[in-house]
Amino acid sequence: MASSVYPEPPDGGWGWMVVLAAFFQTALVFGVIRSFGVFFVEFVQYFDKLSGSVSWITSIGIAVQQFGSPLASALCTRYGARPVIMTGGLVSGLGMFLASFASSLMHLYLCIGLLSGLGWAMVFTPSIASVARYFKKRRSLATGLAFTGVGLSSFAFSPLFQYLVDVYAWRGALIILSGMTFNLLVCGALIRPLTLKEDLLALEAVERDKDRNCLGQCFSLFGLSLLSHWPFMRYVLAITLINTGYFVPYVHLVAHARGEGFSEYQAAFVMSVAAAADLCGRIFSGWMADLGRFKILHILVFWTSFTGLSLLLIPLGQNYSTLLAISTGYGFCAGAMTPVVFSLLPEIVGIGHIFGALGLLQLLESIGGLLGAPLSGWLRDLTGDYSTSFYVAGGFLLLGSLVLCTLPNVFSCSTAKPLDQLAVAPEV
Repeated sequence: MASSVYPEPPDGGWGWMVVLAAFFQTALVFGVIRSFGVFFVEFVQYFDKLSGSVSWITSIGIAVQQFGSPLASALCTRYGARPVIMTGGLVSGLGMFLASFASSLMHLYLCIGLLSGLGWAMVFTPSIASVARYFKKRRSLATGLAFTGVGLSSFAFSPLFQYLVDVYAWRGALIILSGMTFNLLVCGALIRPLTLKEDLLALEAVERDKDRNCLGQCFSLFGLSLLSHWPFMRYVLAITLINTGYFVPYVHLVAHARGEGFSEYQAAFVMSVAAAADLCGRIFSGWMADLGRFKILHILVFWTSFTGLSLLLIPLGQNYSTLLAISTGYGFCAGAMTPVVFSLLPEIVGIGHIFGALGLLQLLESIGGLLGAPLSGWLRDLTGDYSTSFYVAGGFLLLGSLVLCTLPNVFSCSTAKPLDQLAVAPEV
């Protein structure tokens, strides 16, 4: 732990290097996930399997990333974020490398889904929590800048992966991707430890738990007391519903475009355009939230609703220009929504519980990540196209926005009272 104790997040300084590290970390985790649709098409053709079966590769990876987040949070509480992130980079890169030797879908489930997914958990959760710990007033902007790595990498990775597959086949492309993933070790080294005043209280609680049994220590490390925090649990339910539909375009939009008769490079470009709009949305949303003129909760409800509506419109893109326009709108709204999700969390539970809260959020919302893409693939196999898949995905996001409206003070326009005041006495 660092020797200096900060009474509150420093809002700058080395924090901007942490943002830079998180930029590359999000790029090499979710940028890869969002561009994996290029490999999806290759796996369907090579293994001659149904879309629903191949979709489990990405879904297992997303689910393990989220299921493993509480473990990553507990390790960060005990050892700090830096060694956890560096270990995660090693594990995720190794998973991609081993996947290049796959002879069956089961091999891909284990290597990409299980191994790389676990590495992603050890990278993503600590890096985003570290950004939140370094910033307070500019937290939304810092988080938005960190998440621009996803947008930029998605814009670049889709055509890059398609090129690598064309030149080296999917096995060679995965070997190159593993080399890119190993750079997460360098990013992890940039996460300098930071001690906040609230950390001392958390450490005192951990020390007290040493006098109790192992169960009590685990309860403290994993932040399980938040399970009785009802605003937090309603927030988790909303994000789980959102998560069910959120990843569907990044798995099946390329395949949908190919099914509409567009070439493989045209289909990949649709994903790239959405990624570019995503990048703009993240920066704009972070800037707008930090102005303080609107409650972050209201901003999240707004972007979630419009993301769901844009998903409902994707099947209407019968010609290429219309599909590009709808995908651009979807990318902007989806990108604008993402940083607000993580910026709102410290206001609900307090910055001292950010590691545990983010870990539990990722764990519980993994249900949506696990079911979303396979459900979409199953609907495609059942109906013959992806139209129903996008309708259902959009419906999940709209339902999630309705659940967000049940959080405390959602109908109040005042921005003076943060939600974390409710962390002491949760409201039902």
